[in-house]
Amino acid sequence: MSIRIYKSYTPGTRNRALSSFDEITKTKPEKSLIRKNHRNKGRNNRGVITIRHRGGGHKRLYRIIDFKRNKYGIEGSVAAIEYDPNRNTRIALIHYKDGEKRYILHAKNLNIGDTIVSGFGSLLKVGNTLPLINIPLGTSIHNIELIPNKGGQIVRAGEKKKKILAKEGD
Repeated sequence: MSIRIYKSYTPGTRNRALSSFDEITKTKPEKSLIRKNHRNKGRNNRGVITIRHRGGGHKRLYRIIDFKRNKYGIEGSVAAIEYDPNRNTRIALIHYKDGEKRYILHAKNLNIGDTIVSGFGSLLKVGNTLPLINIPLGTSIHNIELIPNKGGQIVRAGEKKKKILAKEGD
């Protein structure tokens, strides 16, 4: 996820930096994994504007992301890397062996065609999901689950990683 720095030619373009979209391989989202995203744009239940300066913006569809990664023992392959307008990280479309498709957060160095596995028996490599007990100290991880079976809650931003420094108890 590289960043393009622009030369300023007006005051509005000073310090302008945009993400380059060179890693994106698919433009249209998977139809079975989207739903509409209603934004109230500062209006209350009667349609009256109660919060100013909240309108506009482009219409966005919500992509259903698998934060739980609870398809244990079933291999999946990365089919595409896509842009998600609702978050600042890319998402990866996974095709599992049983025919199911899911979106996951795209990890750095996860490429198209790579296979991923979730669960206790999986190897420690990019894209795989393991319990914290099986991950060695000093490993960089993302999409961390605080409460078991609740799904990832922290470190879900674009290409962010945290290191495991210590483990105590369970």
